[in-house]
Amino acid sequence: MLISTAYAQGAGAGGGFDLMALAPLVLIFVVFYFLLIRPQQKRAKEHKEMLSKIRRNDRIVTNGGLMGKVAKVNDDRDEIELDIAENVRVKVRRGMVAEVTSKGEG
Repeated sequence: MLISTAYAQGAGAGGGFDLMALAPLVLIFVVFYFLLIRPQQKRAKEHKEMLSKIRRNDRIVTNGGLMGKVAKVNDDRDEIELDIAENVRVKVRRGMVAEVTSKGEG
């Protein structure tokens, strides 16, 4: 006889829960949290705090690259009036301020 008979082998262990298979996913999440998520939340908190402390005569830079001196802060509409040149005043949304370069007097 040229063909041998194939017999079914006994069933192995059932597909139980394996904690070691889940460990790499947990490790990846922890690394992402400490390297990406946590620093971004810290930067967002610092930026929000900086925006709340903007006062008249502060020198600021906007996200669009405009540099100027704060002429008026309108908290009701969340806007800042910015002097960018002599007799040139623009309105900027408070959230569009990238940084405060120097604080004004008082």
